[in-house]
Amino acid sequence: MKKIKIAIAGIGGVGGYFGALLAKHYENNDEAEIFFIARGENEKVISENGLKVESTKGNFTAYPAKTTSDADRIGIVDFLICTTKSYHLEQILLQLSPCINTSTVILPLLNGVDSNERIKSIFPDNEVWEGCVYLVSRLAAPGFIKETGNISLLFFGSSNGTKEKLKLAEHIFLNAGLEAKLSENIQQTIWEKFLFISTIATVTSYLDKSIGEVLAHNESKLLLHSLLSELKNVADKKNIVLPENIINKTIEKMIKLPYETTSSMHSDFQKGKQTEVNSLTGYVVESGRQLNVLTPTYNKIYEQLVKKTQANKCLRINLSGSRT
Repeated sequence: MKKIKIAIAGIGGVGGYFGALLAKHYENNDEAEIFFIARGENEKVISENGLKVESTKGNFTAYPAKTTSDADRIGIVDFLICTTKSYHLEQILLQLSPCINTSTVILPLLNGVDSNERIKSIFPDNEVWEGCVYLVSRLAAPGFIKETGNISLLFFGSSNGTKEKLKLAEHIFLNAGLEAKLSENIQQTIWEKFLFISTIATVTSYLDKSIGEVLAHNESKLLLHSLLSELKNVADKKNIVLPENIINKTIEKMIKLPYETTSSMHSDFQKGKQTEVNSLTGYVVESGRQLNVLTPTYNKIYEQLVKKTQANKCLRINLSGSRT
């Protein structure tokens, strides 16, 4: 029987955690083989010592079939799971073209809600599914993933995907111990997640506070509520059907997170790194403008975060020894 080949592109918090579960289960297995696409020190450490995971559900080390930055060394895969940062999506996909033919299914697990159309613009003949995750996990060091939350859900689906392939992926995920759910209405699921991640990323980055700190003070909690309301209005105008209680439901999810939890975008701002501000905050501003939906809170915060982004970019250039 032919092994199912699965490649995970982006071995960070999300790709590293779910990829490790897959690699651990399917090591020396006749059903599937798992490939990691990583680079730099991360590639080197995982290739030599495996990927170590420290998790609330137990610690383990995973050994994929191969870890490489060279897609030619992997060959055509059946499933390509993309967990890169949204601003790297197009660049990474073009680099991974040696792994992709028209039968390859591409599953993005990125922040944001526009990954599907961006991938289809590059690979129009492929099945491109949609997905999202709820996970508090990070690459703590090369070859070391640390998961610290109490939630690790993966949702995926497609309105026009091959039913047999969707069920096969569900089978592969569940057998490996992933809390994976094949969603019948993945658009709604993704937008529910977007309400969560866009607002939490925007407010924690703007206030430079953890979500516990945000929820502990009335002023910042009201700011969060304004963001949620504005984004819900955008979703309504886009005819995205969401539960009536979606705002309270989203806040309840945030309350369940550990007090010190923050967003990856906030962490990137703190480290002076490139951020997903355009996908997570700017997207809402631009959608509001196009749809004639007022988003004054998002507009104000986005303006400030763009200034912070520009300052970080200048700092990175100076540190690299280049001229500003």
